[in-house]
Amino acid sequence: MKFNNILLSSLLLMGVASANAQEPAKTIYDFQPHWFVQLQAGGQYTLGETKFSDLLSPTAQVAVGYNFNKVFGMRLQANAWQSRGGWKLDGNKYKWKYNYVAPGVDFMFNLSNLFCGFNPNRVVDVTVFAGAGANIAWNNDEAQTVYGQIAAQLPYSQGVEGQNLDYLWDGSKVRFVGRAGADVDFRVSDRVKIGIEVNANVLNDHYNSKKAGNPDWYFNALAGVKIALGKTHTKRVVEAPKPVERIIERIVEKPVPTPVKEEKKVETLRKDVFFTIGSNKISATEEAKIKELVDYLNENKDAKVAVTGYADAGTGSAKINEKIAAKRAQAVVAMLRDKYGVSESRITSDSKGAYIQPFSENDKNRVSICIAE
Repeated sequence: MKFNNILLSSLLLMGVASANAQEPAKTIYDFQPHWFVQLQAGGQYTLGETKFSDLLSPTAQVAVGYNFNKVFGMRLQANAWQSRGGWKLDGNKYKWKYNYVAPGVDFMFNLSNLFCGFNPNRVVDVTVFAGAGANIAWNNDEAQTVYGQIAAQLPYSQGVEGQNLDYLWDGSKVRFVGRAGADVDFRVSDRVKIGIEVNANVLNDHYNSKKAGNPDWYFNALAGVKIALGKTHTKRVVEAPKPVERIIERIVEKPVPTPVKEEKKVETLRKDVFFTIGSNKISATEEAKIKELVDYLNENKDAKVAVTGYADAGTGSAKINEKIAAKRAQAVVAMLRDKYGVSESRITSDSKGAYIQPFSENDKNRVSICIAE
């Protein structure tokens, strides 16, 4: 019997210890749909038949977009500036440049959020995209000049045909362009990221004036900044569940308990009186909380109440917040004293400005916390 009692006592202690092990509170970030703008500049390589450096040119891109959820977004972008063409013939090297602007729409997929979950504090985000638009090209005068130079170099009987400038164009031309690429963004703040982008663009064979029998391509490498035009996320704190004590009853003979005189226990009463932004006026709803304090004080003649005013750190300066927090505390004190007749000797007051934030939610810190005990 004694062995059973010892065993059951051990199980009881283990159960209570397990119940008292409490997990910490968790912070959860919820994605907020938002607009963004993007400004970028860099270089372009137009695919061709001469050396790499001869086909490099400057490029720039502006975009405005919307992230619908943590993975999917869309943007309207316009890429523009300059493309190049080049050709070698009989040991001579020819090159020309022309201008373009290519507006279009891209469909964007955030791979970091897709595979690793949404985290607004992540340092690096990887996004891929694909889209289409129009390429509007003009100012192809240098290609016209090259055409004349090649014609002058060839025998009259041979002509320029067959020298890969069969698709020479002038004026302005509009062509369909398809594109795909990737962004790598680095977090600067909740709303600002700097990043690099590479994209590949494909058009028909007429873009660079040369007949090649396959589509023309140009590739862009860009660096720039992305700015969110609103909140990108909200934060909430999920408190851990309170421990539940489980009592394992021991099957033993219980002694007859000695009667104990019960003492009346008075619980502490707390009321949070909330205010609107920049105000110390007590609304009818919040006054009802003060009336509950008064009822408590009337029922417990030895009880006293402590009133502490606060301001939210999200708005205003420190000096302004100090004043408004003090006024909120005094507004509650004045109502207790003047309207409900509570003696000043039973009231203490203080204010913490915005230096202390009792609540994780910013707007709730516009408050006077009243504790009666």
